[in-house]
Amino acid sequence: MDNSTFEKNWEINFTQCYSNARIRYSDLSNLLQLTAGEHATISGFGFKEMAKNNQTWVLSRIRFEISRLPKWMDKVTIKTWIQRLEGAKSTRNFEVYVNNQLYVAASSYWAVINTVKRGPEELAIALGNFKTFPDRFSTQKPFSKLNLAQAVKSIENYTVKISDLDIVNHANNVKYLDWCMDRLPMELVLTNQIAAIEMNYLRELRYNDTVEISGNSTEIGYFMTVAKHEHISFALEIETK
Repeated sequence: MDNSTFEKNWEINFTQCYSNARIRYSDLSNLLQLTAGEHATISGFGFKEMAKNNQTWVLSRIRFEISRLPKWMDKVTIKTWIQRLEGAKSTRNFEVYVNNQLYVAASSYWAVINTVKRGPEELAIALGNFKTFPDRFSTQKPFSKLNLAQAVKSIENYTVKISDLDIVNHANNVKYLDWCMDRLPMELVLTNQIAAIEMNYLRELRYNDTVEISGNSTEIGYFMTVAKHEHISFALEIETK
């Protein structure tokens, strides 16, 4: 059986939604990553198989292009495939459908890290006949390395809590997105004004780390950062419609 492409059906429940009954951006990101995880598992390089070699996948960059957000009780189909897989790096793409209509496209960049050494290394698992799709894109623009020199203003300090941690004992990547979204104007988040979201994950954060959340409006929307001791751990760029 060829597992090189994968799709998963989900139903959006009310715990995943904003007050407007549309899915939270962080929960959308989480669904994409859960789908990717299931695909990796059936393909032989999921969490448990990676752990045998003290390895795991970490998300480095991701770009969402949003036509509209799924809402409460929508039945969603998420399709995913790997565009490139070279050494310690992988590009994975997604498409999110409701009633066969494309709602969201995403492209993501992942790295293999050694969980003991806390550094990147080549994937230790042989992939056999697993196929990649170098010419199959999802987003109109690729993910990118964001310009970290953009001017931002300090908004608030935040201390990483137990509920922010994941199974590898650092702040889960979807938490960074929530921290930033919670500090944006409510009307921007809730009225379908966001056309694209791009995120760069630069450094991990751990329990009790105190970070500075900063942001500013730009010509295309908003730019935000999460920094510890003036070193940026996360950068977010929002493009508005």
